[in-house]
Amino acid sequence: MTTATANRQIRLRERPDGRIDERTFETVEGAMPEPGPRQALVRNLYLSIDPTNRAWIGEEPTYLPPVGIGEVMRAVGLGRVVASNSEQYPEGALVTGLVGWQDYTLAGGEGIPLTVLPELDLPIECMLGALGVTGVTAWFGIEEIGRPQEGETVVVSAAAGAVGSVAGQLAKLRGARVVGVAGGAEKCAWLVDDLGFDAAVDRHDPRWRELLGQACPDGVDVDFENVGGEIMGAVFAMLNLNARVALCGLISEYNDDPQPGPNLRRVLMNRVLIKGFIVLDWFDRFPEAIARLGALVADGKVKDRHTVVAGLERAPEACNMLFDGANVGKLIVKI
Repeated sequence: MTTATANRQIRLRERPDGRIDERTFETVEGAMPEPGPRQALVRNLYLSIDPTNRAWIGEEPTYLPPVGIGEVMRAVGLGRVVASNSEQYPEGALVTGLVGWQDYTLAGGEGIPLTVLPELDLPIECMLGALGVTGVTAWFGIEEIGRPQEGETVVVSAAAGAVGSVAGQLAKLRGARVVGVAGGAEKCAWLVDDLGFDAAVDRHDPRWRELLGQACPDGVDVDFENVGGEIMGAVFAMLNLNARVALCGLISEYNDDPQPGPNLRRVLMNRVLIKGFIVLDWFDRFPEAIARLGALVADGKVKDRHTVVAGLERAPEACNMLFDGANVGKLIVKI
């Protein structure tokens, strides 16, 4: 049992207009939850920081309703069961799910349904990175939608992020030529030198459009799209006959008004397939994907890098880091 008596919670105070600021959230110290019948008390350890966190606090519904004013901020995380009245959640079990920005969560019963994770001989952070929702997103986007073939060219935007970095590695394992788009020379060097991308284009370079064209001399067969806006427009202008677009995210639009969209003439003439997707579409197949990804990480075939921010109180700051390009790989808050 835990000896703590209070539960810190970060709650939504007002919807931001643009970036998250000091008015967006408030920290409240609530009472320690008590597990009821068939419930367990979970001590949250890590929070996953994702672009969708920003989308969830806007006015417009996404695949989930917006977080309500006064509610605990929604977020995926990892925790340990510290007290349990449920056979489903034994004490000591590692669990994941929508734990929220708080110290403790009730699982089961009328609480939040969480998933018990296997204990693997890997860093615990991997369960939010390559083996977490972001890694699983990359898996299904590549394996089910992009389906790159040997010798095809795959472009991955936001390639140094949690999803993009895994998606590019999976495309390489399928024999594709992989080009990443990322912000900064250091990130681009990491993609090529450490992850094995064939080329990387720095979106901060004023010549980025020219460099992207040079990196894709035979056009683009698969676009794993995380950004939208002018980057997506430039990639769309190079799409080949029967190209596939796995539309995973549009991070350029979450804080700001949408940028002008791509010219769809090439999409029409080249019979391009564009498929927007949410990873929950394959929820029942998560164990399959996690098992496959776990084997690849254990064998060193997929590398998993984390940017860890210490302290629950820094979760709002960490969320803004996504839009500043301040993270490499998976961005995590260690509570």
